[in-house]
Amino acid sequence: MAAEPWQKYEIPGPTKAVVITKPEVVSALVTRAKNPILVAGFKTAEIDFGNGKKPIDYVIRIAKAANIPVVATAHTVSEFLKRDFKPTAWMSAMDIGNRLTDPTWSVTGKNPPHDLALIIGISHYYMSWLIMSGLKSFAYKHLKTVSIDQYYYPHCNWSFPNLSLKDWEKNLTAIAENLEKGRKK
Repeated sequence: MAAEPWQKYEIPGPTKAVVITKPEVVSALVTRAKNPILVAGFKTAEIDFGNGKKPIDYVIRIAKAANIPVVATAHTVSEFLKRDFKPTAWMSAMDIGNRLTDPTWSVTGKNPPHDLALIIGISHYYMSWLIMSGLKSFAYKHLKTVSIDQYYYPHCNWSFPNLSLKDWEKNLTAIAENLEKGRKK
């Protein structure tokens, strides 16, 4: 499991994301957060794990289990609706990144600001890199970021390492199951 940026020529600076080696860490972060948000991009509906499941299916499970609002990138909404799940909002990835830097903004309008952002499947790696860099630079006082994507993103506070599809699905399954167990208690 590599903990280096997927695109090697990118330089993250002196502070890098803590590598998540156990998905239970993500579940614990979500449970402790006061106002988490889940940001889902189009790759969640594009990538297929080979067993009929896609990352979007785990996003829905995680969101329902922890009662987390989901903000989807604009054209991902139709994929959520096909699965009978309505995201809280949808907008461009850049707009989501910009709004999360604002400590007075909340996607639900309640309890601003968001204190934890789970990020998955945003467009291309370099675009996600820039959005997360912006959050690292301008939202660090109020927002912690967690990449639950397949690749390591050093600009987040926590990130999965570079993972195979099989290991990525295993981690997403574990997060969803942990949160579902916590909900039943």
